[in-house]
Amino acid sequence: MGPKILTVDDSRTIRMIVTRAFKGFACEIFEASDGVEGLTVAGRERPDIILLDLTMPVMDGAEMLSKLKADPELRAIPVVMLTAESGRENVLRIAKLGVRDYLVKPFKEELIVERVGRIVDLKAKNEATTRVKRFDDPLQVLVVDDKPVIVDQIQAALTGLPWTVQGAAQAGQAVDSCSQAVPDIVLISLSLPESSGFILFQMLRASVRTKAIPIIGLSVKNATEEQTRAQQLGFSAIVTKPIDLIDLQLKITRALNLDTSYKYFQYRDGVLVLLLPTSFNQAVASDVTTHLRTKVSEAVDAGLNHLVMDMSQIKAADVILIRLGIDVIQLCAELGVKHALVGSDAVCRECKNYAETKDWQFSDSITEALENLNGKTPATI
Repeated sequence: MGPKILTVDDSRTIRMIVTRAFKGFACEIFEASDGVEGLTVAGRERPDIILLDLTMPVMDGAEMLSKLKADPELRAIPVVMLTAESGRENVLRIAKLGVRDYLVKPFKEELIVERVGRIVDLKAKNEATTRVKRFDDPLQVLVVDDKPVIVDQIQAALTGLPWTVQGAAQAGQAVDSCSQAVPDIVLISLSLPESSGFILFQMLRASVRTKAIPIIGLSVKNATEEQTRAQQLGFSAIVTKPIDLIDLQLKITRALNLDTSYKYFQYRDGVLVLLLPTSFNQAVASDVTTHLRTKVSEAVDAGLNHLVMDMSQIKAADVILIRLGIDVIQLCAELGVKHALVGSDAVCRECKNYAETKDWQFSDSITEALENLNGKTPATI
């Protein structure tokens, strides 16, 4: 269920505000109306954090806190104190009590979520159940760069995809944009003035709403110091300028863990087909390899035991294709899956030349490959 949050306050309204503030997160909320009841609930539930009102009847927050600190089993629970007084003397008094943080009433729901999120790990309720996004799903991309031409280049690079690109010239604009609608991914220029790109990164990581967003740094290729700093801070990746379309899409795909398997793996008449595109290259081979074992294992689990590797769209073979073919056939052998290869005479001939001692056998079509699988010995290396 996530972290346990105990709110101790004699105001039913405050307890309702707290409950409402965390309704979108995977956590358990417990309530108590005074310090005595709060100690009882804390001892029973062992909360991960306590939101404690300072002024209450029966037992106030200061007394409850002292009893918490005196209990070896409860003393480590972090406490955020709630107070109606904002004077300096009151703040100093609260600080001396040993609380982790404090909030002055009245407060907004977003603020209490922000403060609690700094102490315990809050996750949205649907975070674990949300389906994996596909490469062709709509995405919101926020680009933070003080050079408009860079935003324009990225928009042009992503033309044709259902991805919306929004630009922000300053860190403050980016924070405002994220407060209105949380993007799927953020691209930040590492050369923003006064290290504001790095400051923005830390601000986004400190916020509960944005701490899980992948962040990619934009950097001139030879700016190695800022790239090293970004990697040490935890940026998801670095895209160098001038921006390469394929590199940009690949790093966004990896950062968001987008599913691209649908582009290569299809089911036809009860057979798993691995379809390689005309633009086959090392990047495609790596993408296929990422999904290969999972997709073949899923097919086996579903009761299928036939795989066709369709290379009919490829005009020429090279060592990259040979290596992928070997990986596919070795996996099929490991899982007991019958396999067949489909390709042109030219690809077949080139594969044989590369493989030398291997006997690559191809079918002219998927139909012929299926006949081989269902009847005669399957095509093999």
